[in-house]
Amino acid sequence: MTDGHCGVLLYRFNVRPLVGGNNVAKRGVNLTGRERLFDEDEIIVSKTDLKGRITYANQVFCRVSQFSEDELLGQPHNIVRHRDMPRCVFKLLWDTIQSGKEIFAYVLNRAKSGDHYWVFAHVTPSYNTEGRMIGYHSSRRCPDRSALEKIKSVYRLLLTEEQKFSNPKEGISAATAKLNDLLQKQKISYEEFVFSLHATPSRVAEKERVLV
Repeated sequence: MTDGHCGVLLYRFNVRPLVGGNNVAKRGVNLTGRERLFDEDEIIVSKTDLKGRITYANQVFCRVSQFSEDELLGQPHNIVRHRDMPRCVFKLLWDTIQSGKEIFAYVLNRAKSGDHYWVFAHVTPSYNTEGRMIGYHSSRRCPDRSALEKIKSVYRLLLTEEQKFSNPKEGISAATAKLNDLLQKQKISYEEFVFSLHATPSRVAEKERVLV
């Protein structure tokens, strides 16, 4: 793999799950531990309604996730949820966009085959001509590889906290408290934390371009 390139339909076989346990994903799909990669100039794009049901999926999304457009449309976006992705991060994401704000986040997704892929997501509310929120738009780029090593350790910590509780809501609440504690100690927001992980200022510049 060359510098600055995430690879197209290449694989990394040395990826282990964030936590232990039986290697079974939701819907009975076995997790392979194999990572799917895509080019850094490609963007995975999807749109959903207010309930999170997919209304649009571009071809990059279909190719990387291994789902056809017909399989994706009308389905909840969590069709690609990976069991090693902390639920508290999804709660933060949903709370943020439902309040009308945008969010940047690293997300671990599961492909149809049980492979996985990481993305750097930018999710924003969508509005109609009358200014009413009608859904959400998500653009996912190739993640910063150095940042992934740091975010994995944080997500592993949050996931371990969630799994201490048999009640999912209690687990999410406990993990959210731990995440907030980590952020408060550094005196930064989640978004500032995400961008602080990048090895080069180019990603911060990318954020600024997106926001213009």
